[in-house]
Amino acid sequence: MKITGWRTLTTWHHWERPIGDVNGTIESGVTEVPILMLETDEGITGIGLGGHADIERVFPAIEGEDPRAVTALYDRMLAWVFKSGHAGSTFGAIGVVDMALWDLKAKCAGEPLWRQLGARRGFVPGYASGLDYPLSLDALVALHQRFAERGFSAFKLKGGLDVEQDRQRFTAVREVYLRNTPSPVMMLDVNESMNSKQAVRYINRLQETLDLSWIEEPVRRWDATGHAAIRQQISCAVATGENLTGIEQYLPLLKEQAVDVLQAGMCWGITHFLRVANLAQAFNLPVSPVGYNANPVAHAAAAVANHLSCEVQDLNFPLGLQVDQRIENGGILLGDEPGLGISIDETAIQSQQDKGSWTIARGPHVRPERAGLRLTLQSPLREQ
Repeated sequence: MKITGWRTLTTWHHWERPIGDVNGTIESGVTEVPILMLETDEGITGIGLGGHADIERVFPAIEGEDPRAVTALYDRMLAWVFKSGHAGSTFGAIGVVDMALWDLKAKCAGEPLWRQLGARRGFVPGYASGLDYPLSLDALVALHQRFAERGFSAFKLKGGLDVEQDRQRFTAVREVYLRNTPSPVMMLDVNESMNSKQAVRYINRLQETLDLSWIEEPVRRWDATGHAAIRQQISCAVATGENLTGIEQYLPLLKEQAVDVLQAGMCWGITHFLRVANLAQAFNLPVSPVGYNANPVAHAAAAVANHLSCEVQDLNFPLGLQVDQRIENGGILLGDEPGLGISIDETAIQSQQDKGSWTIARGPHVRPERAGLRLTLQSPLREQ
């Protein structure tokens, strides 16, 4: 079997609500989902989800190769772009190709990827996370009621600008999950919006009345000293890592004892997650993948001993994707379809050409000018 080519198309995810965090909001609730289809000479196609704008740069590293040599091809792609490819869109393209390669490998074996990777069963515990900062209190509660109906007992909220508002939101949502557990697990994600002193003050004030499990990305992703200072002065855990690309970027956090939960972005691929999980295991730390459309890395999470919980961002899947998994019992139940269990209805996608982007100017992927520089955390998100 040889890799012969690739195709790409775009579908959209309809969140049916505004989404965002303290950095910005996507009011339309519609975001693009890039799809990579890796083709072979035997007619089997591998599917990867996520941004892959640099696919033309990395494809020559795998063209004509046997796709089943996944980890060797992953390292070959990294070597192909070693001068500048360990970050950004190039690393993202490598991750999406890697996802498609693993999909191919499992399809060739005729089994789901979770089984190919050695998991005993295809269930992954998760936590509810709705990218929910723009929602009113009533809408927030209604959203998490739907998660609670699926058996979740842990949830994460976006916040970090107003202590009392966050306290109110956590208190209201916590009541929702009492139907499933007497002690719901609560997490706060501030998306790199603070400096270390702000984070310590903020969390300590919240924890006067709330038992938080973790704060996520309190300061910039590379700030090992800042993360360590925060970790030493608060009682909840510090979680970070979703925006780090390559395991070498985790080392400063580990050397500074600056993190309690290592995270990995799903769009960086299967091999990246497995290597982050092994690194975390060496330091006796748990690992947690952040959410993405169709939850592809959940297959790998099912196969690692130190997986803690997988972020579940929505209960629906993007337009035109049929996904062999169910969100139930507080997690993700992966099916038995070969590979990632994702099939594509191209006709459905082509019949509805939507518009939506993660990177609009006022969206959560564009950093505000005053992020980390606010003397009062209630100041406006963006300068006019």
